[in-house]
Amino acid sequence: MKKYILILGFVLLCISACRRYQPAHYRGLPQQYTSAYQQTYGHCYDSLPEVAVVALDLYSEGLDLDKNNVIRGTGYNLYISDIFVPDSLLVTGEYKSETTAEAFTFLPGKDYEGTPHGMYILNIEKDKVIQIQVLDSGSFVYRNDSLLFTLYYRNAYGGKATYQCSFTGSLLPWQKK
Repeated sequence: MKKYILILGFVLLCISACRRYQPAHYRGLPQQYTSAYQQTYGHCYDSLPEVAVVALDLYSEGLDLDKNNVIRGTGYNLYISDIFVPDSLLVTGEYKSETTAEAFTFLPGKDYEGTPHGMYILNIEKDKVIQIQVLDSGSFVYRNDSLLFTLYYRNAYGGKATYQCSFTGSLLPWQKK
């Protein structure tokens, strides 16, 4: 009888170990970011003289930049590079991820051999990046000092997941210290 109880216990342990694991970066993403920086690159692509390039760097509660612009704390950092704008700063409008490099577009996220580009989210714990989630596509609206994002990524199971978040407040200029 003890042998059967032991086998049953082992089988139950194996079954419970087979449950689907959901990594932390797919749960609990912030709905609201508390600070945002706008990095301006100007007309940095010679082949695209009609558009300028900016980037957005957003931080959730619990994260901040120190005097050397190093991220400190625990939270999430949403970064979107290569946003194409008609002038030199982000202007009111709707922006969509595309590879056309036209005004009001931004590049989708890509992972190049483990290095994220375009748009991605860093999950940071105690000043250290513990996970990176590349965002495949999406859009955002900028209006009246607010940003509303609808972004898409591949979840741990290969399916497409939606992430909606926002920021309200002034976009701070990125200052190299």
